[in-house]
Amino acid sequence: MTNKKIRGRAPAICSLGLLENRFVLSAASMQVYKTGDTVAIKGVNTVQNEMPHKRYHGKTGKVYNGTQHAVGIAVNKQVKGRRLAKRIDVRSEHIKHSKSRDRLLKPLKENDQKKKEAKEKLLGFN
Repeated sequence: MTNKKIRGRAPAICSLGLLENRFVLSAASMQVYKTGDTVAIKGVNTVQNEMPHKRYHGKTGKVYNGTQHAVGIAVNKQVKGRRLAKRIDVRSEHIKHSKSRDRLLKPLKENDQKKKEAKEKLLGFN
Protein backbone atom coordinates (compact mmCIF):
# COMPACT_ATOMS: atom_id res chain seq x y z
CA MET A 1 0.00 0.00 0.00
CA THR A 2 1.40 3.39 -0.93
CA ASN A 3 1.50 6.43 1.28
CA LYS A 4 -1.09 8.90 0.02
CA LYS A 5 -0.01 11.83 2.19
CA ILE A 6 1.05 14.63 -0.13
CA ARG A 7 2.98 16.84 2.26
CA GLY A 8 4.47 14.04 4.39
CA ARG A 9 4.94 15.45 7.94
CA ALA A 10 5.87 18.95 6.72
CA PRO A 11 3.11 20.63 8.79
CA ALA A 12 4.26 18.78 11.90
CA ILE A 13 7.88 19.80 11.36
CA CYS A 14 7.08 23.46 10.84
CA SER A 15 4.36 23.82 13.46
CA LEU A 16 4.84 25.87 16.60
CA GLY A 17 4.51 24.40 20.07
CA LEU A 18 1.31 24.62 22.09
CA LEU A 19 2.58 27.41 24.33
CA GLU A 20 4.27 29.46 21.61
CA ASN A 21 2.61 32.46 20.06
CA ARG A 22 0.72 31.49 16.91
CA PHE A 23 1.05 34.91 15.32
CA VAL A 24 4.23 36.02 13.63
CA LEU A 25 5.55 39.13 15.28
CA SER A 26 6.18 42.12 13.08
CA ALA A 27 9.69 42.24 14.55
CA ALA A 28 10.53 38.99 12.73
CA SER A 29 9.70 40.55 9.38
CA MET A 30 11.55 43.78 10.19
CA GLN A 31 14.93 42.15 10.92
CA VAL A 32 17.79 43.43 8.75
CA TYR A 33 19.78 40.77 6.91
CA LYS A 34 22.91 41.86 5.07
CA THR A 35 24.89 39.99 2.44
CA GLY A 36 27.24 37.54 4.13
CA ASP A 37 25.19 37.09 7.33
CA THR A 38 24.83 33.54 8.64
CA VAL A 39 21.18 32.63 9.14
CA ALA A 40 19.26 29.60 10.43
CA ILE A 41 16.24 28.42 8.43
CA LYS A 42 13.12 27.46 10.33
CA GLY A 43 9.80 27.29 8.52
CA VAL A 44 6.88 28.87 10.34
CA ASN A 45 3.44 27.49 9.52
CA THR A 46 1.58 30.76 10.09
CA VAL A 47 3.16 32.35 7.00
CA GLN A 48 2.94 30.05 3.98
CA ASN A 49 4.33 32.40 1.35
CA GLU A 50 7.85 31.54 0.17
CA MET A 51 8.11 28.75 2.71
CA PRO A 52 11.30 26.66 2.49
CA HIS A 53 11.13 22.97 1.60
CA LYS A 54 11.22 20.66 4.59
CA ARG A 55 14.72 19.41 3.72
CA TYR A 56 16.08 22.92 4.47
CA HIS A 57 14.38 23.14 7.89
CA GLY A 58 17.10 23.52 10.55
CA LYS A 59 19.88 24.23 8.05
CA THR A 60 22.31 27.13 8.22
CA GLY A 61 23.25 29.24 5.22
CA LYS A 62 24.69 32.56 4.11
CA VAL A 63 22.69 35.49 2.73
CA TYR A 64 23.60 36.37 -0.85
CA ASN A 65 20.65 38.56 -1.84
CA GLY A 66 17.85 40.53 -0.22
CA THR A 67 14.58 42.13 -1.26
CA GLN A 68 11.76 43.84 0.64
CA HIS A 69 10.11 40.65 1.91
CA ALA A 70 12.45 37.80 0.98
CA VAL A 71 16.08 36.83 1.38
CA GLY A 72 18.26 34.73 -0.92
CA ILE A 73 20.26 32.11 0.99
CA ALA A 74 23.07 29.80 -0.17
CA VAL A 75 22.66 26.39 1.52
CA ASN A 76 24.51 23.10 1.13
CA LYS A 77 22.36 20.12 0.10
CA GLN A 78 23.64 16.55 0.20
CA VAL A 79 22.93 14.56 -2.96
CA LYS A 80 24.23 10.99 -2.86
CA GLY A 81 27.85 11.47 -1.72
CA ARG A 82 28.26 15.10 -2.75
CA ARG A 83 27.30 18.45 -1.27
CA LEU A 84 25.81 20.87 -3.74
CA ALA A 85 25.53 24.60 -3.10
CA LYS A 86 21.86 25.50 -3.55
CA ARG A 87 20.39 28.98 -3.67
CA ILE A 88 16.91 29.35 -2.24
CA ASP A 89 14.60 32.31 -1.69
CA VAL A 90 12.92 32.40 1.71
CA ARG A 91 10.63 34.95 3.28
CA SER A 92 12.19 36.77 6.23
CA GLU A 93 9.70 35.30 8.74
CA HIS A 94 11.21 31.84 8.17
CA ILE A 95 14.80 32.73 9.12
CA LYS A 96 16.72 34.17 12.06
CA HIS A 97 20.31 35.13 12.75
CA SER A 98 22.39 32.05 13.52
CA LYS A 99 24.20 31.77 16.85
CA SER A 100 26.71 29.19 15.62
CA ARG A 101 29.24 31.89 14.72
CA ASP A 102 28.85 33.51 18.16
CA ARG A 103 29.66 30.21 19.88
CA LEU A 104 32.84 30.01 17.83
CA LEU A 105 33.96 33.57 18.54
CA LYS A 106 33.16 33.63 22.28
CA PRO A 107 36.14 31.46 23.39
CA LEU A 108 38.45 33.38 21.07
CA LYS A 109 37.48 36.69 22.66
CA GLU A 110 37.92 35.24 26.15
CA ASN A 111 41.39 33.94 25.25
CA ASP A 112 42.41 37.35 23.85
CA GLN A 113 41.23 39.00 27.08
CA LYS A 114 43.20 36.51 29.20
CA LYS A 115 46.34 37.05 27.09
CA LYS A 116 46.01 40.81 27.48
CA GLU A 117 45.61 40.53 31.27
CA ALA A 118 48.60 38.16 31.55
CA LYS A 119 50.75 40.48 29.48
CA GLU A 120 49.84 43.48 31.64
CA LYS A 121 50.54 41.48 34.79
CA LEU A 122 53.92 40.32 33.45
CA LEU A 123 55.04 43.79 32.39
CA GLY A 124 53.70 45.45 35.53
CA PHE A 125 51.30 47.92 33.97
CA ASN A 126 48.83 49.50 36.39
